[in-house]
Amino acid sequence: MLATSVNITVGSHVWVEDPDEAWIDGQVSKISGKDAVIQTTNGKTVTVNLSKIYAKDMEAPPGGVDDMTKLSYLHEPGVLQNLKNRYELNEIYTYTGNILIAINPFQRLPHIYGSHMMQQYKGAPFGELSPHVFAVADVAYRAMVNESKSNSILVSGESGAGKTETTKMLMRYLAYLGGRVATEGRTVEQQVLESNPVLEAFGNAKTVRNNNSSRFGKFVEIQFDKHGRISGAAIRTYLLERSRVCQVSDPERNYHCFYLLCAAPPEEVEKYKLGKPKSYHYLNQSRCIELVGVSDAQEYLATRRAMDIVGISHKDQEAIFRVVAAILHLGNIVFTKGKEADSSLPKDDQAKFHLKTAAELLMCDVKALEDALCKRNMVTPEEIIKKSLDPQSATVSRDGLAKTIYSRLFDWLVDKINNSIGQDPNSKFLIGVLDIYGFESFKTNSFEQFCINFTNEKLQQHFNQHVFKMEQEEYTKEKINWSYIEFVDNQDVLDLIEKKPGGIIALLDEACMFPKSTHETFANKLYTTFKNHKRFIKPKLSRTNFTIAHYAGDVQYQSEQFLDKNKDYVVPEHQDLLSASKCSFVSGLFPALPEESSKSAKFSSIGSRFKIQLQSLMETLNSTEPHYIRCVKPNNQLKPAIFENQNVMQQLRCGGVLEAIRISMAGYPTRRPFFEFINRFGLLCPEALEGNYDEKTACLKILEKSGLKGFQVGLTKIFLRAGQMPELDARRAEVLGGAANIIQRRIRTHISRKRFLALQKAAIELQSICRGTLASKIYENKRRQAAAVKIQKNTRRHQSRIAYNKLHISALVLQTCLRAMAARREFRSMNLNKNATLLQAWWLCRRAVRYYKKLTRSCIVTQTWWRGRLARRELRKLKMAARETGALKEAKDKLEKNVEELTWRLQLEKRLRTDLEEAKAQEIAKLQTTMQEMQQAIDETNALLAQEREAAKKAIEEVPPVIQAREVLVQDTKKIECLTEEVESLKATLESEKQRADEAEGKYNELRESSEEKRKRLEETEKKFQQLSDTIRGLEEKLTNIESENKVLRQQAVSIAPNKFLSARSRSILQRGSESGHLEARASMPDLHSPSMNLRETAEVEETPQKSLNEKQQENQDLLIRCIAQNLGFAGNRPVAACIIYKCLLQWRSFEVERTSVFDRIIQTIGNAIETQDNNEILAYWLSNASTLLLLLQRTLKASGAAGMTPTRRRSSSATLFGRMTLSFRGAPQGVNLSLINGSIKSGADNLRQVEAKYPALLFKQQLTAYVEKIYGMIRDNLKKEISPLLGLCIQAPRTSRASLVKGASRSVANTAGQQALIAHWQGIVTSLGNFLNTLKENHVPPFLVRKVFTQIFSFINVQLFNSLLLRRECCSFSNGEYVKAGLAELEHWCYKATDEYAGSAWDELKHIRQAIGFLVIHQKPKKTLDEISHDLCPVLSIQQLYRISTMYWDDKYGTHSVSPDVISNMRVLMTEDSNNAVSNSFLLDDDSSIPFSVDDISKSMEQIDIADIEPPPLIRENIGFSFLLPRSD
Repeated sequence: MLATSVNITVGSHVWVEDPDEAWIDGQVSKISGKDAVIQTTNGKTVTVNLSKIYAKDMEAPPGGVDDMTKLSYLHEPGVLQNLKNRYELNEIYTYTGNILIAINPFQRLPHIYGSHMMQQYKGAPFGELSPHVFAVADVAYRAMVNESKSNSILVSGESGAGKTETTKMLMRYLAYLGGRVATEGRTVEQQVLESNPVLEAFGNAKTVRNNNSSRFGKFVEIQFDKHGRISGAAIRTYLLERSRVCQVSDPERNYHCFYLLCAAPPEEVEKYKLGKPKSYHYLNQSRCIELVGVSDAQEYLATRRAMDIVGISHKDQEAIFRVVAAILHLGNIVFTKGKEADSSLPKDDQAKFHLKTAAELLMCDVKALEDALCKRNMVTPEEIIKKSLDPQSATVSRDGLAKTIYSRLFDWLVDKINNSIGQDPNSKFLIGVLDIYGFESFKTNSFEQFCINFTNEKLQQHFNQHVFKMEQEEYTKEKINWSYIEFVDNQDVLDLIEKKPGGIIALLDEACMFPKSTHETFANKLYTTFKNHKRFIKPKLSRTNFTIAHYAGDVQYQSEQFLDKNKDYVVPEHQDLLSASKCSFVSGLFPALPEESSKSAKFSSIGSRFKIQLQSLMETLNSTEPHYIRCVKPNNQLKPAIFENQNVMQQLRCGGVLEAIRISMAGYPTRRPFFEFINRFGLLCPEALEGNYDEKTACLKILEKSGLKGFQVGLTKIFLRAGQMPELDARRAEVLGGAANIIQRRIRTHISRKRFLALQKAAIELQSICRGTLASKIYENKRRQAAAVKIQKNTRRHQSRIAYNKLHISALVLQTCLRAMAARREFRSMNLNKNATLLQAWWLCRRAVRYYKKLTRSCIVTQTWWRGRLARRELRKLKMAARETGALKEAKDKLEKNVEELTWRLQLEKRLRTDLEEAKAQEIAKLQTTMQEMQQAIDETNALLAQEREAAKKAIEEVPPVIQAREVLVQDTKKIECLTEEVESLKATLESEKQRADEAEGKYNELRESSEEKRKRLEETEKKFQQLSDTIRGLEEKLTNIESENKVLRQQAVSIAPNKFLSARSRSILQRGSESGHLEARASMPDLHSPSMNLRETAEVEETPQKSLNEKQQENQDLLIRCIAQNLGFAGNRPVAACIIYKCLLQWRSFEVERTSVFDRIIQTIGNAIETQDNNEILAYWLSNASTLLLLLQRTLKASGAAGMTPTRRRSSSATLFGRMTLSFRGAPQGVNLSLINGSIKSGADNLRQVEAKYPALLFKQQLTAYVEKIYGMIRDNLKKEISPLLGLCIQAPRTSRASLVKGASRSVANTAGQQALIAHWQGIVTSLGNFLNTLKENHVPPFLVRKVFTQIFSFINVQLFNSLLLRRECCSFSNGEYVKAGLAELEHWCYKATDEYAGSAWDELKHIRQAIGFLVIHQKPKKTLDEISHDLCPVLSIQQLYRISTMYWDDKYGTHSVSPDVISNMRVLMTEDSNNAVSNSFLLDDDSSIPFSVDDISKSMEQIDIADIEPPPLIRENIGFSFLLPRSD
């Protein structure tokens, strides 16, 4: 693959080779001639020839592309960088056309291999979802089924790349698609998968690069029948690495089975006389004995279990491990020189012990085994001569025997597994899964590497032809001319190896047939034969090595052991020894050869045999349609998150991926759809966009203007030759550079003018400041002059004022002295006058006082006399009042006793509170009357006292001024004062008694109020207790009914099976059983109807011929079935059919009979009606009827006490409301009205009774429940089927002409077209939902069921849209997020119009897709933290889902980036911490198809159903047997 130097300019971003990183990116800083100086991103500066530089695509998505054919630059560094970017995001799968590249993650990724992921890829077109191994398997299976042609899947890669795991995944998915639905025992696919542990134990080993490397090639043929079901399988193996049994390099291990056997249980180890692995020569050649994290003991038990599963008997298992133990003992047989020349014998006792043990395990003679190892028989015409072998030859013979035994054992295991699985001879086609070793190149390469690389050369030729074919199909599909394209081929290498008679294998076989040939002679023969061959190289420093130039690179082989490893004949002594073994298993591994065969040539070449096997494999592959998976190991440390560029690049070369790229480069490696090409290069030819051209014409105009030659224009794509894409990008860069220069020039002009304007503004401001400063100085000078004049003026004024003030003060002082002298004279005169006045006043006052005292004494004497007289009179009155005060005290005591008695009675009895209130009221009235009387007496007393006081005052005034004082009067006055004080104390006592009475009345009122509150609380508590008691009683009755119902069903389910058609005998028994019920019903009618009606009915019965009740009952049932088979419609919102069925069954007492066929006939009628699963009208009609009938049964039926007994009615107390209503209902007439109001019972004429149902009624109820769930599921699934095709169109925006989006003239037209397409897809879903809702409404389906349907439908929409979003990278774009967001708005509007009654919480079910779309359309994602994203924006989404969306997001509208790398790293850390949880690792959602309700839910949610006034249909209205259906007036 040659680089192109076209349009590499200074500043270009390029890729250059690097010895450490394989390829490293940088920027061209200088170009001189044919060399370029490049500044790399790691800081180095390198000079490289332009022919070795590759252009770097700066517009490549940061997360890479899922198909590398979409890369703008299809070259080695572009492919490597794309794989690295995807691997860092845990995207381990990538397409290259239809080739899948799988990079081993070295960690568990269970979320991408679950059953939900298989469901997503089932039937999905290839390339529509993210790359996956399931997609390849699905394509192979679909091609096999649709084209009736066998397919094959080729899995290749080096050791540790994950080929075996990939093969397991392929077989798992094929088993998922083609597994049998129900088989006896294990299915074929299970046996194929279960055979892996056995083959891995005996065919896998630890190598330098892998702990579980397959050391054999495996081709699994999975056979299918004409229906696409797996019918058989076979496993073909190729070239087991036999030499590993005897030779192990450090630090590798031998085959696992040896170590497993050494770690077996002690009894097993002792039986085979084994020890530690380090004690055996075949195992201790390497220091690696144990694997980290692997228990050989547990693996041994797992291998034994796998053998059991595969079908290997315990006897054969014992024989197998006995042979394995014998091989270990053979390796410890050491030989030394014997007594004779060139002879050998066991070295010591230890060697003899191992020889004896090996013979015992192989069940052969010890001496015969020793002779077979140490001697050879030489057959001559005369006699058979025994020849002894030297120790070295004996060791070679020992190792040859061990390798032969192990090879035969492995072949037997493969044959046993194939026999156990079984091949289908009638198989129509197959899918082959090839798990083959990859290309190998080590320091030492022997015959095994030669055969492995020969296989890979053969497969690479097949691969090249397939890629060439795919290129042809692509070119033919696009109808372009490609006849002149030449493709590379490796046929010359294959001729060098396998051509007859001059190929390497032929020369090797020839050398092996000559006894004297050595590896030196063989090498010289090769040098002579192929000295001029361009693919054969002779090393300069070696005489026995040779080098072959393979497609993946040059490999040097060491020919020392080529001859020995190519020989495959069995030593006759070994054959005779083991065929004569007493163990049938060992002798079966070495069947006796025919005598003719033994006499013929015994030589057989491994190379020739392998070439034949490989030719057979290639014939099988050529007869199938191939599919390729290339497995890559990212690092040799076998650790996750490490991507070694050199290692991966070498594997891409070895896997032929780069060879496929070379093939693509020879043709048209760059292919771009028209709209992408216009979006990227439309600016090269603006006139092509401005004109009204279609996309193809616009592309042609762009290419013509660019002057490119050799391109091709297909039907939908532009095909460019190698180097043309960089040339277009260079021209695009020139146009963008020119535009950038113009923008820069404009910006610089703007910046310069802005700077000039700023400078001009600054100058003007400076001038203004200078002028202002000068003006300020002039102003200051003038101001100072004016200030000096003002100071002088004020100074002169101040001096004048001082002189004036001195003169003024002198005048004032003089005036003050004169005035003071005049004032003193006047003061002395006034002082004399005042003293004389005071003396006169004192004298006059003294005289007046003496007269006043004399007058006062006279008044007191007079008053005393008069007051004594009044006091005596008052004393007599007070003595009378004292007697009345004693009566008040007695009334007070009586009042206290009454209050205490009332208080005690109030607390003692609540039942007599009414009488107590009346008594208290009377007592209070009496007390109030007494208090009023006392108050009146007090008022009268006060009035008398006031009158006496007034009279005393008058008397005092009339008394003469002088009265003689008497001692007795003074004593009377004291008595009067004592009496007055006593009166006052009595008043105070009276007031206190009044207060106590008021307080007692207040306490009484408070006690009365508290008693009222307590009474109310007591009544409320009694009500709540009654309600709880009723609720508990109802729950107990319900539980009793359910237990009785289950008991009845369990007891009678064994004896009575539900038959749709009963025999004549059972029908007669049924009729006899129901006869008593009808007779009882009819016997009760005369008692309940009027006499006239009884006479009329009696007359009618006498006139009509007598018919048996059984026949009438059968006729009525037939008529009912014919009636309900029709669409009876609805009465209001009540289904007529359900109501009629319920009334008839209740009237006929069908619920209480042991046997009846009416239930089976009703169920059969419903089943026949819903056979048309696509008719939603019929399904909705019967869902409404079935749910209503189930509701009526749920609220009516009650399981009987015991199964098989006659129905007995439970006695209930008539004292309760329910008991009275039940008794009245049992005696009600036939035409009585029935009603159900949410499980409660109406009082009045409409009564309801619970029926003790028998087994048929209970079974009918359960069957009806099953039909409600079935019809519900059918309706839901029909809607899912209807909207599923539309959901596939709604997840991705319609791809309109994107070229028109960049045209200025027609942008609005394009947007309008896009909007119309958007509305068309989403409106289809909205229309389907609306029509479906209308259908359910028209058939009056309960809103509860409607809400459940739409909740599950919206959950289905959420799951489908969200899973598709996570599996298709093209959907995780900004513009697509806007498109889906607009569609979700349509669904939200529909939910709003449907109202919560029918939509319920359906809108909330879209929470995953709503939050995911919200994340896609937000701006500035790099600024968002993980906490904001996980808690604020998308709280419902898991870390795995957020990581998936963040890594797949790409902005096709604004070119913005996803979240920051730190957020991605934090997400990865959280995912690693939770990697052991398979559920949490799953980023896809599962659809819930369960039934989300129960019978109780329906019963609680449905509204009132009144079936009393339902009019019977015309078919049964006139029939007298259905007269009870006619509504009757009260």
